[in-house]
Parts: sequence; structure tokens; C-alpha cells
Amino acid sequence: MGHHGLVETALIDVRTGSRPVTDITDAVLRFCHGKGDGACLVFVPHATAGVALMEVGSGSDEDLALALESILPRDAEYRHRHGSPGHGRDHVLPAFISPSVLLPVIAGTPTLGTWQSVVLVDTNADNPQRKVRLSFLPG
Repeated sequence: MGHHGLVETALIDVRTGSRPVTDITDAVLRFCHGKGDGACLVFVPHATAGVALMEVGSGSDEDLALALESILPRDAEYRHRHGSPGHGRDHVLPAFISPSVLLPVIAGTPTLGTWQSVVLVDTNADNPQRKVRLSFLPG
């Protein structure tokens, strides 16, 4: 963890394996714990991944994977062609799933809704290990 001016920041490792949706809520909660009021920026420094807020564990993870396959089919003709088949789709994903989300934090706790989790969305099976940057901006 480092301090850059007033911003406290950490780069965490996330193992996605071949899962397109990985819940990172616990890491975000741990990072914000004890930090007071402010905002937490969750940012993915990768060209083929994004972060989102959604319900997990109810089938929504699989529904998102199906929706992405429908919107961005792996076997479509993409001009970006290196890597595994369908890797061109992975490079289009961040235009649909933003590479960052900003969360309000009150008394060291992100103010997520009851069914909201922070998830890393990554269809790129070529890279099963990812980094996510968490930055706390004090209020």
C-alpha cells in the first residue's frame, strides 16, 4: 500500500482462472476498513477487463457471461486477432463494462446496496491472473 498525496492506494492480485466474473467485494471492504469517509476508486489496469456492481451467486454471473457472448460473440470476425480465438472480443469488452467504479465510503464502509457486489469481469482466459488498483480518496 502506498500514499500519493492524500490518496492511499494498493494494487491487489486477483486470480480469475477461466471465470468471466470474479467477486472482489471482500478485498474492497478490507481496503476501506478504518479509513473514514470518502470514496474508493476500483480500477482495472488491463485492456481486456472491467469492473461492475451486480448481484452474485444467484445465477446473474452466468447470465452476464451469456449476455456478453450474445453482444460480443467469441467466434465473430474481429480485426484484433492475436492470442486465443475470440481474443479480439476481449479487447472490446471494456467499452461495455467500464474499467472503473467509484464507491461512496462512510465510516470506512463502502455504501453498497444489499445485493450489490464488486466484480471483476474478464473474458480473457489467456491471463488467469489480474491486478486491480484500489484507491481511497478521503472526504
